[in-house]
Amino acid sequence: MSALCSEFGDLVQLKKELIAVISLCKERGLVHSVKWASELAFALDPLPKNGLPPLAFFTEEDAQDLDALGLAKSYFDLKEYDRAAYFLRGCRSQKAYFLYMYSRYLSGEKKKDDETVDSLGPLEKGQVRNEALRELRVELSKKHSAGELDGFALYLYGVVLRKLDLLKEAVDVFVEATHALPLHWGAWLELCNLITNIEMLKSLSLPDCWIRDFFMAHMYTELQMIKEALQKYQSLIEAGFSKSTYIMSQIAVAYHNIRGNYYSLRSQHEKAALYFQRALKLNPRCLGAWTLMGHEYMEMKNTSAAIQAYRHAIEVNKRDYRAWYGLGQTYEILKMPFYCLYYYRKAHQLRPNDSRMLVALGESYEKLSQQVEAKKCYWRAYSVGDVERMALLKLAKLYEQLNESDDAAQCYIIYIQDIFSCGEQLEHAEVSTALRYLGQYYFKNQLYDEASLCAQRCCDYNDAREEGKALLRQISQVRDQTESSTTDLFGPLSSNNTPIRRVSPLDLSFNP
Repeated sequence: MSALCSEFGDLVQLKKELIAVISLCKERGLVHSVKWASELAFALDPLPKNGLPPLAFFTEEDAQDLDALGLAKSYFDLKEYDRAAYFLRGCRSQKAYFLYMYSRYLSGEKKKDDETVDSLGPLEKGQVRNEALRELRVELSKKHSAGELDGFALYLYGVVLRKLDLLKEAVDVFVEATHALPLHWGAWLELCNLITNIEMLKSLSLPDCWIRDFFMAHMYTELQMIKEALQKYQSLIEAGFSKSTYIMSQIAVAYHNIRGNYYSLRSQHEKAALYFQRALKLNPRCLGAWTLMGHEYMEMKNTSAAIQAYRHAIEVNKRDYRAWYGLGQTYEILKMPFYCLYYYRKAHQLRPNDSRMLVALGESYEKLSQQVEAKKCYWRAYSVGDVERMALLKLAKLYEQLNESDDAAQCYIIYIQDIFSCGEQLEHAEVSTALRYLGQYYFKNQLYDEASLCAQRCCDYNDAREEGKALLRQISQVRDQTESSTTDLFGPLSSNNTPIRRVSPLDLSFNP
C-alpha cells in the first residue's frame, strides 16, 4: 500500500488507500475498521476498472502460511477463537501472528464475559482473573522491544495494555500504531478513548496524514468542543466527502450534544432495566445501555444498582458526562455531599458550559458551606444560558440567607426581566417569590413606586395575593403621612424629620 499519508487533493489515490486498508482489516477480522473505511470509500467517486488495487496482499511468508490462515480465519469468523489460535501456532508471517494473538485475546474476553453473565449478573464486576491478558502482554512486549510488531500488532498490544489499566503505556503504543499504519481507524479510536482533555490531545505527536482530520473532529466532539468539531467536519465535506454518511452522523451527534439533553424511560422501569441487562449480555461495552440502566435504577430508587451501572459506563468511556452526573445525583440522594461534589466536578469538566452541571455544583458547595464557590457556580450557570431557569433564583436565595439584600434583589430583578422579555406565562411560584421579595425590598428602601408595582403584580398570584394587598395598604399609609409632613431643601422628610434615603435603580451588571 503506497503513500498512506496522501493529501486530500488526490481523491483517487485516497480511495485506493481506503480499498487497500479495507482488505487488510478484513483479513484480520477487524470488522469495525472495515465498516468505517468502507463508508468513507463509498462516499468517494468509483474508480475506473483499470485503476482498482489488488484486493489481497501476500508476502512470501503469507504464502507459506496460506492454508493455515484460510482454515483459522474460517474458525475465527465463527467465533471459535481457540481453534483459530491452535492452527496458527508456529506460523511466521505478520498476518498469521496477528490473527493468532488476536484470537487468543478474543478467546479470553469471551470467557470473561461468559463468566460475568452466567455467574454474577451484568451488574457485578466480579473478580475475573487476567492471566491470559498478562501472558499476551509479556509476549507482545518482547516483540515490541525487538521492533517486530507491525501496525496491527501494535494496535493489539495497545488494547491489551488498556485492558490491564496501563493507560500511559497504552497511549504511547497507540500513537506508535498510528504512525506505523495511519489508515487503521481502530488505533485512532482506541486513542480517542484514552484522551481526557485538550492539553493531552495537543501534547501527542501524531502522523501528518489526512485521517488525522477525522480523528481531530471526533476528539473535538468527545471533548464538547462542538464549534471546532463542526468546522472540521465542514472542511472534510468541502474536501470531497460530501456523501459520507459517517460525517453526517457525526454532525448529528455534535448538534445533539449542543442540546445537552439525555433521555431515560419514565415508565415500566423494571422491564426497561431487564431489557438493558439483556442488551449488555450481547454487548457489555454498550455505553448507552449502562448509562440508561443507571437512570432506570435511579427512578426505581435502587441507588446501589444505579451506582454500579454508572461506574460500568465510565469504565467504557470516561468522557460520558451523563454517567458522572448520574453518580452525583445518586450520592445526593444518599446525602453524601463530598461525593456529589467530586462527581459533579467530573461532569462539569466534560460539559463546562452546561448550566445543569454548574447548578448541581453550586448546590453541593452550598451544602458544604462554601458559599463563595456556590455563588460563582450559580452566576456562571446563568451566564452560559440557564436551561432550567433556576440559577438566579438559587443565587438570590443564597444572598437572602447571607443577609446580602442588595445582591439578592439584583438577582430577582434580572430574573423577572428575563421572564418578561421572553414573553413567558408567569404562572410558576418562583415569580411570585421574586415579586414578594422585591416589593418588601423596595418598601424598606422607600422606593414606593417600585414597591407598589411589585405589590400589584403579586395580586396576580394566589399564593402572594394577600401579601400584595397588605403591602399596597402599607404604601398608601406611608404616602399619606409623607404628604402631610414638612419639606426642606433636601427633599421630603419622614415622620421623625429625617431625610428619606433615595435608592437608585439597581445596577444589573454585578458579578459575584
